[in-house]
Amino acid sequence: MLEPIRAQSGTEVSVAVLEPGTSRRAVYGSQRHITASLAKVNILAALLLRAQREGRSLTSWETSTAASMIQSSDNDSAGALWRRIGRGPGLTDANKVLGLTSTEAGSGSHWGLTRTTATDQLTLLTAVFADRSPLSEASRDLIQTFMGRIDADQDWGVSAEGSRWHLKNGWVQRSHSQRWAINSMGRVEAHGRTFYLVILSHGSPSMSHGISAVERAAQSAVHAFCRTSPPVSPIIR
Repeated sequence: MLEPIRAQSGTEVSVAVLEPGTSRRAVYGSQRHITASLAKVNILAALLLRAQREGRSLTSWETSTAASMIQSSDNDSAGALWRRIGRGPGLTDANKVLGLTSTEAGSGSHWGLTRTTATDQLTLLTAVFADRSPLSEASRDLIQTFMGRIDADQDWGVSAEGSRWHLKNGWVQRSHSQRWAINSMGRVEAHGRTFYLVILSHGSPSMSHGISAVERAAQSAVHAFCRTSPPVSPIIR
């Protein structure tokens, strides 16, 4: 079903989708992708887990920096919190708690070069939005609040298929190939149903082509779920 997307733009796409109300899920693509700014949700989850272990809430500086990192996708804020969590080793430790098994943290200061799979990011979304989670209710509420207040110029990706959404996007042009990695994930409400949705991609010739491919993949995934009756899985092939 996703082959036309790849053929039209040369974009390689991975998709993971879960309908929490029915526990139906499907995954297309197992390869690792560069996260770019998608890693910022993971960084915030790691920061909140650290604060939980220390028995405290985030400081006012941590909270305002996290808000800027998620809502405006500010890279300086991400770098500051990356250092606060202990860089790559800190992210790796947090991911063991969160249940992410195929995510490789970026080295040194390169948080945006973290590699991940659609399945792992679906696991992260579940930790952010589901009641059964290593993240406390207060921690989940904070991430959800920020993901629901994304700057207007970043309202694309999984929000293309939904009337209400919480999301985070990531995008970067690779220096060696000049091709784009474009990613989007979040919780969307569409056709009276709720979905956790992850779209990872690389190889697009431009940012606009990548966004179009990601949005078509999001629409295809949701439409496929809505066309089938539970408990059919997987439904993305």
